[in-house]
Amino acid sequence: MTTPTGTIKLHHYGIDQFDQIRPTLVSLYAEVYTADIEKDPFFSVERFTERLTGHASRPSWEAVVAYDGAQAAGYAYASCLPEKTGWWAHMLTPLAEEEIRETGERTLALFELMVRRPWRGTGLAQRIHEELLAGRSQERVTLLVDPEHPRVKALYESWGYRDIGGQQPFPDAPTYATMVRPLR
Repeated sequence: MTTPTGTIKLHHYGIDQFDQIRPTLVSLYAEVYTADIEKDPFFSVERFTERLTGHASRPSWEAVVAYDGAQAAGYAYASCLPEKTGWWAHMLTPLAEEEIRETGERTLALFELMVRRPWRGTGLAQRIHEELLAGRSQERVTLLVDPEHPRVKALYESWGYRDIGGQQPFPDAPTYATMVRPLR
């Protein structure tokens, strides 16, 4: 049984350390998403690994991993949306051009934020989240959240995000709520 010690340290990893941290990211994903993996091929470890590799193909990719002693307790990773991004193309209701115009530095996309069960409800998710966003030069951050998880969506709203509409990023993906929060 995994037991938190309460001694959490947050570590940043850049794209140059991706190969080093990839096994930890995949392993935690497999643990956190066990129930979803069993129900839906979209959530398979193989599909997650494909998405992770795509996200990490951007030079601005960064992860923050929380360690409790030697154990990884959770993580978040993100990168900037490129100028010619497909991020906004899957909105169910199109947004105004000024809302979706990207420069390569305007918007940070938060792709994953997860915490292992023993550390849930401790504030660790917000701590990881805020560490990843600290000191950013981007104007805003965006993320997708499954509206079937209203407590998670409400948590993001309590952190300053607002829902700007639904999107389905892949044909077999759930319809997600697209959320945005200003960074400055």
